[in-house]
Amino acid sequence: MTDTSTIDAPGRAARGSDFARLSRRVADAGLLDRRPGYYALRIALVVALLAGGWAAFLALGDSWAQLLVAAYLAVVFAQVALLAHDLAHRQVFRSRRYSQVAGWLAGNLVIGMSYGWWMDKHTRHHANPNHEDHDPDVSPEVLIWSRRQAAASRGVARIIGRWQAYLFFPLLTLEGLNLHVSSFRALRRPHLKHRAVEAVLLVAHVAAYLATVFAVLPLGKGLLFVAVHQAIFGVYLGCTFAPNHKGMPMLTAEDRLDFLRRQVLTSRDVRGGLVVDVALGGLNYQIEHHLFPSMPTPNLRHAQPLVRAYCAELGIPYHETGLLDSYTQALRHMHDAGTPIRARASHNP
Repeated sequence: MTDTSTIDAPGRAARGSDFARLSRRVADAGLLDRRPGYYALRIALVVALLAGGWAAFLALGDSWAQLLVAAYLAVVFAQVALLAHDLAHRQVFRSRRYSQVAGWLAGNLVIGMSYGWWMDKHTRHHANPNHEDHDPDVSPEVLIWSRRQAAASRGVARIIGRWQAYLFFPLLTLEGLNLHVSSFRALRRPHLKHRAVEAVLLVAHVAAYLATVFAVLPLGKGLLFVAVHQAIFGVYLGCTFAPNHKGMPMLTAEDRLDFLRRQVLTSRDVRGGLVVDVALGGLNYQIEHHLFPSMPTPNLRHAQPLVRAYCAELGIPYHETGLLDSYTQALRHMHDAGTPIRARASHNP
């Protein structure tokens, strides 16, 4: 497992740089300080919501109303995933060990997602956001994110790439399943540390989840419950991450940017107030989060005015938009990225 401290390493290495000056302003404002009260309350609320959801499931029994419970639990599972994200960045605990154990419980045991696999992937994303060669979140395995990737696309990516903007949200219904499958596949990788612990917790999640569902519901309703739950879980997770980088500039080996500009230019913030803050788990302050990954979530909104003003001083574009507009920009970018595939198809009908 990659040490979570590596997520913050680029920022610490930037002494005397534009980022270092911003970092001093943020630290002087106390925005890097821990928020134990906030996280104690947030964890308690998420645990209560999770327990309440499964209690309602057991109380309802064999009923079609269970589909509403499936939708509710999908939202709660996504909130657990957002909490696991904060744990990975050591926003909750200073100790790597405490963060790791809590991450295993939240990720592997509660929602069935390998904490170690996800953290390794997310660390590489933070180091090189929107980089065509180094960011796993823009790897052209199914979707493509630039015309350059489209020109070189093969197989599934080429087939889907033509109309991927229209298929994006339907495909997100499979994202929950993809996370589970990818988590189990990661157990075969030698570089994944603590594979035995991760495997035991993942198997325990699947066994407990399926045993609970099918002990209460008959086969047909049980399968439908699982399908609704996992589909909404995937869509919700996708909707929390899509506004952050999709549609922002893509980087290649030719781009030479310092840490500050690399993080700011490839990220966007999303306006919307408290509702959006809660729904997106603070990821709507994506610029601030990428600059200061270990900053507690409730401090991000306070850091935003400092970061925005500093970018204005340096003449660095700072991108902020509304939630719906962020999806529109992302979908337009995806459609544009598929242009070479559509052009090739039109010449070779």
